[in-house]
Amino acid sequence: MDSQPSRLNALALPLVIVGGALVIVAFILVFTVTPLVSGEAATNGFLEINGQYITNKLLLSQKIFYFHMPAAVVSMLALLFTAIYGALFLKTRNSAYDLRARTATEISLVFVLMTMVTGLAWTRYDWGVWWTWEPRLTTYFILMLMVFGYFILRTAVSDPERRAVYSSVFGIIVFINVPICFMVTRLIPSSVHPVIFRTDSGLPPLMLIPLLIGVAGFGCIAFALYRQRLRTRQIEQRIETLKLHLDELSLEG
Repeated sequence: MDSQPSRLNALALPLVIVGGALVIVAFILVFTVTPLVSGEAATNGFLEINGQYITNKLLLSQKIFYFHMPAAVVSMLALLFTAIYGALFLKTRNSAYDLRARTATEISLVFVLMTMVTGLAWTRYDWGVWWTWEPRLTTYFILMLMVFGYFILRTAVSDPERRAVYSSVFGIIVFINVPICFMVTRLIPSSVHPVIFRTDSGLPPLMLIPLLIGVAGFGCIAFALYRQRLRTRQIEQRIETLKLHLDELSLEG
């Protein structure tokens, strides 16, 4: 086995520990020193959401944001690697890149679902509705459906070469929606989502620091999960290859 992948695999457990510790630190900061919603995330007077006028209530449920946002960021970063590995496969036709693209998309799916669950909880308790076709929610919902579609496509195509080609192309198309999700709050000012990553950050330090710690923690966990999942997939491939060789030998015998 290549020494570099071996070293990366060895980092999986330490990264899970570090990532878990960072998430715990973020959790403690969020519920001890981080203030409730402020700045652009606050509403003045009444806000119309899904046809309903509600007042902004400074609820503890707003703390969900500090785990919702990092999960969303990590899900999008994972899709970046889906696109990169997909492009590398189309260029080289090396099946190892297709395996990496598939694994990156699996990790993205985990964080996409985490984003949707925390987002729905946040929407319900801070905005008073379970769902609204707000621009950010709509574009991210489409992104989630496209991620599901990626795996449906892989299941639907039986030929390995065609499956890898189609999946690589579709993975790149899925990633195109990522910058749209990221930029929609800037392109459509009426969006009720706050603009976080900008020149002045949009958040005071006591709010921004836990958010960034959460991103780092989820990032470490995501990379560790990716390495472990990739290693499992590679072992499965080797087993299948050995089975084919054994079957060929038994037929020759």
